[in-house]
Amino acid sequence: MSSSVPSLLAGRTDDADGGDADGDATTVRILDAARDEILTFGVRRTNVEDIARRAGVARITIYRRFPGKDELVRAVVLREGRRVFAEVDAVVAGFDDIEDQMVEGFAAILSIIRSHPLLQSLLVTEADQTVSSLTIHGGPVVAFGREYLAGHLLLAQRRGLLADVDVRAVAEILVRLTLSFLLTPESCITLATPDDARTFARRFVVPALTVAHRPRSSTR
Repeated sequence: MSSSVPSLLAGRTDDADGGDADGDATTVRILDAARDEILTFGVRRTNVEDIARRAGVARITIYRRFPGKDELVRAVVLREGRRVFAEVDAVVAGFDDIEDQMVEGFAAILSIIRSHPLLQSLLVTEADQTVSSLTIHGGPVVAFGREYLAGHLLLAQRRGLLADVDVRAVAEILVRLTLSFLLTPESCITLATPDDARTFARRFVVPALTVAHRPRSSTR
């Protein structure tokens, strides 16, 4: 099966090959080369032979680490996703209050994604497939973002910084909201600058942390 953007995140998001593989310099070179090929030519025109040539390795070296092109491209996308979340983590690390973290995190994710070379390239070279992978076939993407954000919210709950809300439901709603603004930026809501995003988040995102209480079990 040839690689297509809707299939990129179809596998497990915790595959070892999807990480940075810091202990394996060759794997890092392969992932870097694959990313550069995709940036230059798009997913469909990228092939393993050219990736191997750019990485300075034999094709068999790539196939020992990745069964095929789909798995390699998926690993690149997952690594970029983890790097985006690491950037957001670095931004919110300086804030102790969960509301401030949500405000700064929302502003950061909009800014980072809007300027992310790989995503912006895919939206040009593979527009139909990329949009489809983030909407109709966007379940894995939503799940990836939801579990990341839910982890932060659960930690805040354990520290007594957040009420007993349904963190996974809140996280999914916020991920879907963010995806909508990223894919359809035209809006009556101004989000052109980080300060605009902060104002919006303070008014509309933060309240989700206080109103989404878990439903109480009904008693008979």
